[in-house]
Amino acid sequence: MAHHSSTAEEAYERRKSGIGIRMTILYSVIYAGFVALSVFRPAWMGVRAVLGLNLAVAYGLGLIIVAIIFALVYNHLCRVPPTGAPAAEKE
Repeated sequence: MAHHSSTAEEAYERRKSGIGIRMTILYSVIYAGFVALSVFRPAWMGVRAVLGLNLAVAYGLGLIIVAIIFALVYNHLCRVPPTGAPAAEKE
């Protein structure tokens, strides 16, 4: 039975890792958009975008908000293993 538990824990860790990698890639793409705009279209960063903020500030705040949302989503998705069993107890 210990082997089953270990296999379940490994599957759970792989799932968490996969979620984290996908979220990191998605965030990197969003961040790369910010960098690309800054490098290739710097004049656009001064354009008024949202609530009177220029695009640079609005995009930067958006990056922070997306990071917080991703952290909350990751925490929710990884809180309990998919089987519904509580996470492994500390030994």
